[in-house]
Amino acid sequence: MDYTLAVVTGGNRGIGFEITRQLALHGLTVILTSRDIIAGEEATKILLEQGLKVVFHQLDIVDRESIDLFCAWVKEKYGGIDILINNAGVSYNTGSENSVECAEKVINTNYFGTKNMTKALIPLMRSSDEGARVVMVSSRLGRLNGRRNRIADVDLRQQLEDVESEDIIDTTMSKFLEQVKDGSWITGGWPQNNTDYSLSKLAVNAYTRLMARTLSERPEGQKIYINCCCPGWVKTAMTGWAGLTPPDEGADTPVWLALLSGQSTSGKFFAERREINF
Repeated sequence: MDYTLAVVTGGNRGIGFEITRQLALHGLTVILTSRDIIAGEEATKILLEQGLKVVFHQLDIVDRESIDLFCAWVKEKYGGIDILINNAGVSYNTGSENSVECAEKVINTNYFGTKNMTKALIPLMRSSDEGARVVMVSSRLGRLNGRRNRIADVDLRQQLEDVESEDIIDTTMSKFLEQVKDGSWITGGWPQNNTDYSLSKLAVNAYTRLMARTLSERPEGQKIYINCCCPGWVKTAMTGWAGLTPPDEGADTPVWLALLSGQSTSGKFFAERREINF
């Protein structure tokens, strides 16, 4: 495996920190990014003290200027990257309450921010026989056809399953946010559990499938493989420490996907190192 450089978004704590640590343990240089400079520098210091090759750079994925500055820095310092792990995300639902008061922030971060980050870094992904890798840290809550937590509109589900352009994903998110503003989202046929978070991850999953098709057209030697995965319900600040899985286990599948040798799988969804349905 000749991968040498990985970028991890939201790497200062929780799953992102563990993904950074585990990739670095495999001998890669990892760029740990974080919105908060102090938190990012502190996390990087811990890993450097363990003898790992970790570099910090500030990055806010909802800020286009921040993404542009980051990409310019990467290009100047390293020329390109081999692996991108889109881990940065937010959730404001804790326990059983289903609040959408932060829906705009959730959708803008988890979907639009992740999408913008992916688009910006794809031109910087280095050519290799193995193919560069993009891993989207997603969630089973975003499954289209899960029995319990799904969109009621069967036609819309079908459109998102056979997604042909990002317009349908963007339009779905915009429609939801409009209904949040006027209060009609409750009867809008949206997922009933962790609604805004579930929809943001559903959008990430759909975008992963779409990008996999687009990227499959690249010639041999310039391939980029993109997959998404659910780390499980991990005991982190984002779950209010209520999760069942420790962060090192939550990081296992994203790291495995990023480093899987001889793997040309793309546009798939994984959990616990196994493919699952969208």
